[in-house]
Amino acid sequence: MRAWKLLGLAGILAGVATGAAVARDERVRRHYDANEIRDRLHARHDEAVAREAGTAEG
Repeated sequence: MRAWKLLGLAGILAGVATGAAVARDERVRRHYDANEIRDRLHARHDEAVAREAGTAEG
């Protein structure tokens, strides 16, 4: 029975750690202004298009 309690406690701690990581990422993400987000999305799109063009040719 003790093993189940430890497993449950580990699950709760993992959930708390995940929540803390998500909250931290959210705080970091909110510090971007709209132009920075737009520029990053355009750069990711350009990389994806270039990668797709590279696989289509090869």
